[in-house]
Amino acid sequence: MNQFELTIEEHQKNDRIDKVLSSFNPEWSRTQVQVWIKDGNVTVNGNQVKSNYKCSTGDVIQVTIPEPELLDVVPEEMNLDIYYEDADVLVVNKPKGMVVHPAPGHLSGTLVNGLMAHCKDLSGINGVLRPGIVHRIDKDTSGLLMVAKNDFAHESLVNQLVAKTVTRKYKAIVHGVIPHDHGTIDAPIGRDKRDRQSMAVTDENSKEAITHFNVLERFKDYSFIECQLETGRTHQIRVHMKYIGYPLVGDPKYGPKKTLEIGGQALHAGLLGFVHPRTSEYIEFEAPLPTDFEDLLDKLKR
Repeated sequence: MNQFELTIEEHQKNDRIDKVLSSFNPEWSRTQVQVWIKDGNVTVNGNQVKSNYKCSTGDVIQVTIPEPELLDVVPEEMNLDIYYEDADVLVVNKPKGMVVHPAPGHLSGTLVNGLMAHCKDLSGINGVLRPGIVHRIDKDTSGLLMVAKNDFAHESLVNQLVAKTVTRKYKAIVHGVIPHDHGTIDAPIGRDKRDRQSMAVTDENSKEAITHFNVLERFKDYSFIECQLETGRTHQIRVHMKYIGYPLVGDPKYGPKKTLEIGGQALHAGLLGFVHPRTSEYIEFEAPLPTDFEDLLDKLKR
């Protein structure tokens, strides 16, 4: 079991404990935290509490993450596009259409299956279903991911994500011609109360979400943009661009029904930079646009 301890600071007082904990680690969803609290895996000053407990300055919270359910995740040989690898970290370019990690009922063909065949040493912090996985990108988003090969590296990379020091830049094609060259979208994201399978900009059970964007090129009815994430919420770029009226091309969940066909949203995680956990050196990687993305851009230019 993994155990974490944190002390409530002045700015967190009167916040619900489930909100505080879900913001402590980007991999901890509020729903997951509430399950841990209900099961007695969270204590405040040594006492069990409920999810609606209001924190006080100086409270010492201990979280014990239970051992994950044992599931048989089978290593699968894959032709992974590895950009960097050493004893601590690995950077891989995930293709469109590949799921990052297994889930019950979907235990094969994922990036994790391929990683397990490629290397035997992956961090165990996120359990058997997500070994080494520090952050995710959607199934139909292509691009770069950092993977932790041990718990030391995992904790360092997660802390960098929490501190917003990881560089993550995405290329996207959106509907509409954005008139200004750059902008920042600062709008909280949470579950869409009308559709629990989707995210939305909302003030209810939401988390801070900030996306910066630059327009790279304009076409007749579309814009080619680069987005830089300051936070990493589920579907963040897709939700934010829809929110300001420029949804992603090909997005089946947040885009218009009439769109350009690219087999999913036109979104590519092209640049990733972080401080190496062992050497403390900043390293950065860039992956070119996939062929289908380039082909669509060429069509728009013509």
